[in-house]
Amino acid sequence: MFIRFIRGLPPGSLAVACLVLHLLTQPAQSQSDGRNDWPQFRGPGALGRSNTKGLPLTWSDEKNIAWKTVLPGPGASSPIVLGQRVFITCFTGFATSSREPGDMTNLKRHLLCLNLADGRIIWDTPVPADMPEQDRIRENHGYASSTPVADAERIYAFFGKSGVFTFDPTGKHLWRAKVGDKLNGWGSAASPVLYKDWLIVNASIESDSLVALDKKTGQEVWRANVGNESWHAPVFVTAPDGTVEVVAAKNGRVVAFNAETGAALWNVKTGIPWYMCPTPVVQDGIVYVIGGRSPNGALAIRAGGRGDVTDSHVVWKLNKGSNVPSPILHDGHLYFAHENLGLVYCVNAKTGELVYEERLDPSPGQIYASPVVANGKVYFTGRGGRTVVIAARPKFEKLADNTLESNRGVFNSSPAASGNRLLLRSHRALYALGEN
Repeated sequence: MFIRFIRGLPPGSLAVACLVLHLLTQPAQSQSDGRNDWPQFRGPGALGRSNTKGLPLTWSDEKNIAWKTVLPGPGASSPIVLGQRVFITCFTGFATSSREPGDMTNLKRHLLCLNLADGRIIWDTPVPADMPEQDRIRENHGYASSTPVADAERIYAFFGKSGVFTFDPTGKHLWRAKVGDKLNGWGSAASPVLYKDWLIVNASIESDSLVALDKKTGQEVWRANVGNESWHAPVFVTAPDGTVEVVAAKNGRVVAFNAETGAALWNVKTGIPWYMCPTPVVQDGIVYVIGGRSPNGALAIRAGGRGDVTDSHVVWKLNKGSNVPSPILHDGHLYFAHENLGLVYCVNAKTGELVYEERLDPSPGQIYASPVVANGKVYFTGRGGRTVVIAARPKFEKLADNTLESNRGVFNSSPAASGNRLLLRSHRALYALGEN
């Protein structure tokens, strides 16, 4: 259509048309200074923190909705933002509804690109699934739970046993890499992350491995054995000697590898008899980890050890934690919510002292989304669609509670923040929340 348009222009207009085409096809990053980007799960540094000052405090199905876009199918992945583009995944064709399970052979994942300004879907690239897939995924997590990651040249999405898929900014498929073939009843959910020229994937479910891939070609750079019960995106910490370590938590242990080579470096016994779902947070050479089901726990670990460093590098431990949502680290304090009890905790990050334990009222219900902090506020979203907002300070204060989809939706995804917009995804739709 655009070519026909160019052919119909007078000669003097050709340069203008080519300029328009150039602008329309530029990567999202070229239209951004990076300050509003949210390019991976939990945003820059995987910290869940935004420097924006314009996010809304209150909203509802009728109030402060900048736009709402109905998605082709459900999913638990979170939106990411690069420049003026939003990227998100979903799935169609199979098990999208308990009433219409469909045929597994029709299962497709989709990578969508939306316009940040108005929510318009710019492109939708479907990806067929390798068969056989898991015939059902527990608790409505579905087949699109890993959040993509993006840079100026590519968008990278992980679809479990079907592999890692990479796309250019127009939605064209570039390369695919298989990282394992195993399945799990909980599905596949660990989000990939970028390190220098590599994409690092926690393929614990698929092959018991952390896998580093060349981000340009998909060729494997290194592979490390992480075990079979690590569920979260890997994180990076710089040790005192300058070594960059990639860290993952699993059943009973936190483990670290050299980010350049994949060589095993250190491990810590957590004392928590359960796998660890929440993504750790890192600051100033300390890794903060929460997890477990019953009991929960939290601990802070100093980077830089070798071998079993349980006795030498654990800064503190606490018998409070959460099984699903990740923590927030803000102004020297950790904030996190218990996934089932409607309780929020504030912990002194330096000492491990429990500053407060308070109940959210009204309760948001079960919480799977990881919180976001911005402009002195922490946003906790429940699975039905209720978000409770508290003050980000070591004195509990509830500021607001808001609902979408009448608190009867399915909200497993974590929010993303960009500029004055809070992006929140349900099984049905992607919402951009902003002051009207």
